[in-house]
Amino acid sequence: MRRKITVVGAGFVGSTLVQRLAERDYADVVMFDIVPNMPQGKALDIMQAGPVLGFDTQVTGTNDYADTVGSDIVVITSGFPRKPGMTRDDLVKKNQEIVSQVTEQVVKYSPDCIIICVTNPLDAMAQISLKVSGFPRERVLGMAGVLDTARFRTFIAQEVGASVRDVQAYVLGGHGDTMVPLARMCTVAGVPISQLISPERIEEIVQRTRDGGAEIVKLLGTGSAYYAPSASVLQMVDSIMLDKKMIMPCAVYLQGEYGIHDLFVGVPAQIGSKGLEKVIEIELNPSEREQLTKSADAVKELVHVMGI
Repeated sequence: MRRKITVVGAGFVGSTLVQRLAERDYADVVMFDIVPNMPQGKALDIMQAGPVLGFDTQVTGTNDYADTVGSDIVVITSGFPRKPGMTRDDLVKKNQEIVSQVTEQVVKYSPDCIIICVTNPLDAMAQISLKVSGFPRERVLGMAGVLDTARFRTFIAQEVGASVRDVQAYVLGGHGDTMVPLARMCTVAGVPISQLISPERIEEIVQRTRDGGAEIVKLLGTGSAYYAPSASVLQMVDSIMLDKKMIMPCAVYLQGEYGIHDLFVGVPAQIGSKGLEKVIEIELNPSEREQLTKSADAVKELVHVMGI
């Protein structure tokens, strides 16, 4: 039998992810949404690209969670999108109820799945999903660090005129204004960026990374980013489906690592067929550790707002 992936939410992030997954051709995909007929229409459209692009993925659009039964991975993208002038934190109460309800249905039909949360505010929503599901921490992940790091790498590559493939970087912390781009550890083909870019310019790039999502929201006027977010989820799904054991920054439930307890925070993690396989603890200097603690405190405030 072919493997099965469910994407909950057929908006821009969800439907773009389904298209990317279909083109991978390693699992059948179910796209769920509460809007009648909409996921069915998008699924049919994606399926009809199969003969042209050469994939045999069965894409099912549905308004019934029963069609998601037996999924190996469930990606939760449903929720209210961020609007201009709205922070991720403003979304917390609006999306808490949605993610709780979705998780209940996911667990009912796919009790052995791995959940990847994408709904914002990301870290807090992953915390809700973990609590509601009762899953071990290995099977609930949040997509944030991959996207934030991709933005950081993009800006560095543009600055030095290099290939993005040559830029290595990490962005840690919560998915929001307090994220921690580790400029000290960023390299281009092994060369530290401190040898290539002035300190002032590095700080400007770090700030642009923190504002990466807001910059796109402002430019679009309505809606938010979806091409890069869906690609970032895809990298996580690839590592699970193909057991690549890639190390990437993800929101994971920390239990003492980095001095943080019982909280989802973005850190380097090894991701494989079982989900979270190892938290990678890198040595931070006092300033970086302070920033990471501050970011974790911001997540903790959101969790407190949700009452969990």
